[in-house]
Amino acid sequence: MVARSQPLGKPPDPRAAADLRPLLDLVERLRAPDGCPWDREQGMGEVRAYLLEEAHELAAAIDGADWAEIGGELGDLLFQAAFIGRLAVEAGAFDLAQVIDGVRRKMVARHPHVFGGAELADAAAVRAAWERRKLQEEPERTSLLAGVPTSLPALLAAYRLTQKAAGVGFDWPTAAAVLDKAEEEIGELRCALLAGAAPAVREEVGDLLFTVANLARQLEIDPEAALAAANRKFRRRFEHVERGLAARGRRLGEATLAEMDALWDEAKRQPQPEG
Repeated sequence: MVARSQPLGKPPDPRAAADLRPLLDLVERLRAPDGCPWDREQGMGEVRAYLLEEAHELAAAIDGADWAEIGGELGDLLFQAAFIGRLAVEAGAFDLAQVIDGVRRKMVARHPHVFGGAELADAAAVRAAWERRKLQEEPERTSLLAGVPTSLPALLAAYRLTQKAAGVGFDWPTAAAVLDKAEEEIGELRCALLAGAAPAVREEVGDLLFTVANLARQLEIDPEAALAAANRKFRRRFEHVERGLAARGRRLGEATLAEMDALWDEAKRQPQPEG
């Protein structure tokens, strides 16, 4: 991996900053016979792992709303893209210029309301048209849902699967209807718990989580981002509990639930950072 990106300054020329050639030349030099032995040993399997890591680090920077950090992590992610592009050149598969031109053409074709004469009323209509156009462009695809990677986090995958289905009209009529379904799933989970059937409990928990992801989509909320925010909130409040106990000379394993609850309620009353 490259060293951690330095803080970004204002580039002297925005057009030069957008030129990927220096970055591609750098990767080519690293992969050269007299380049870096470590970089020469990296293959697609290794780069895949780094790509996922950098994507998650960029997502964390976005959650933190720190533009300097976002810029640094975006640079690291671009490096991985350039590295993959170099591996493709060495394999005789394609070069990054072809990839960039291909995605540009695809985006133009999928935005006929911007680059053509089509008219779409709102964002929902754009999403629906997008899914229909993808079906037309890829008739060999066996399923509309084939475009959702199985490697996605499960909550995000549930959001994207139902988003795609909704794009062709397979959807709940309202968010209220999805909320009713969630309440139904909670009832089924209660029955499974009473029956003591572990496989059924597991299945019902999955159904409930899937329905909640559907509800978030209906409300135009990214469930992955919403859960990430809830995780950060829990982390802040629990760390307050830890600090409070430490100030009293107490350890987590020694504290009573009442003590921890009191500190938790205290944390809830404190102003929380945005995001």
